[in-house]
Amino acid sequence: MGLKTIDKKYKRVIIIGPSHYVPMEEILSVPRVTHYQTPLGLMPVDVEFVDKLLQYPMFQNVPQANEYEHSTQIEMPLLQHRLKDFRIVPIVAGTCSLETINKAADILKSLVNDDTLVIASSDFVHYGPNYDYVPFKDNVPEQIKKLDTDAYKFIAALDYKGFLDYQRKTGVTICGYVPIAILLAMMPSSTQAKLINRTSSGELMGDFTNSVSYLSIAFSGTWSAAAKTPLQAGSENLTEDDKRQLLALARKTIVYYLTKGRSPQESELDIKISDAMKEPRAAFVTLEENNELRGCIGDIFPRQPLYKSVIANAINAAVNDWRFNPVTKQECNNITIEISALTVPKPITSTDQIKIGIDGVILKKNGRSAVFLPQVAPEQGWNVDQMLTQLSLKAGLPADAWKHGADFEVFQAIVFGENKK
Repeated sequence: MGLKTIDKKYKRVIIIGPSHYVPMEEILSVPRVTHYQTPLGLMPVDVEFVDKLLQYPMFQNVPQANEYEHSTQIEMPLLQHRLKDFRIVPIVAGTCSLETINKAADILKSLVNDDTLVIASSDFVHYGPNYDYVPFKDNVPEQIKKLDTDAYKFIAALDYKGFLDYQRKTGVTICGYVPIAILLAMMPSSTQAKLINRTSSGELMGDFTNSVSYLSIAFSGTWSAAAKTPLQAGSENLTEDDKRQLLALARKTIVYYLTKGRSPQESELDIKISDAMKEPRAAFVTLEENNELRGCIGDIFPRQPLYKSVIANAINAAVNDWRFNPVTKQECNNITIEISALTVPKPITSTDQIKIGIDGVILKKNGRSAVFLPQVAPEQGWNVDQMLTQLSLKAGLPADAWKHGADFEVFQAIVFGENKK
């Protein structure tokens, strides 16, 4: 990383790294935690900065994405050793379009100051069969170096669009291409880049059968004061037309899948995808037949745009709910579809904070968890205690497990559905 190039004390360090374990689309995950533990001790998170990011739909708290992600954690003890007193903002980036990269860069630019250091974490070219990338077999060391060097030329020129285009055209396996592009998009044009070092595992081990490259690049400059106007945070509202389109999307998706055996592209379904439907949001899709549950599957944390969550979970509810046989094409006319578009779950400190009919609830204890959507308790006529008892049983725990040592999160949902058949 070139720690020796850090020549001042920073109060905040933002580390943007790619997600290696949790697939996410158009989302950057930030953690709702107060500290990270490293071998050198506790490192505080800039909670206020994280809260500001979470006002924007593309920034979400996806706990699994941050918990084990080495791309953002490997730098932490090194920074502790060098900087001592600072706060960390780890950001795990999923697969992002140019539009999302631009928006994320603008949001971050509006919040940083000269006491902020931003790090993009990435390896460079992954070559070899282990990485499914063997574009050449001759002069391997030289050709790997050329791929690295050509990518660096775009980085040195702060040309993130050219860098992304180069990655797309060559298929070059730079795992953190999204974090790099965000950092480049943030920088003022006066920024200077310097290549500190370049090497590869192939050079170090004397074996290029499988090789990973590493570059250390330092940027110097001052954050632009012209970029300090915050962007408008996104809205979670859905119009009545959005709801109709999402229900039509779910129904057409199920019919398409049962007919052709594959998930459709939205362009194949003649559905109008609004901006609100493109925002990252988790969703459940519930199917009923003859007023009886026929399938219900969804996401708790947002990992992709809302309309893609509906597509995926419409299929899952129809054919992958282990409690039921797969839906048949002949049943489709008898099935009613309901969609629950969720807000992001937030922890609570007491079950007294749960509002029946408003809050969905997640219970976690001893490595087990279970969830009820907001509409479940009113449909069953449960009060809070009865609902939590059933939630404990659903998690495979004793009926009273919720009373001691359990953690809870709540969320709300916009629930809409077709007329009952």
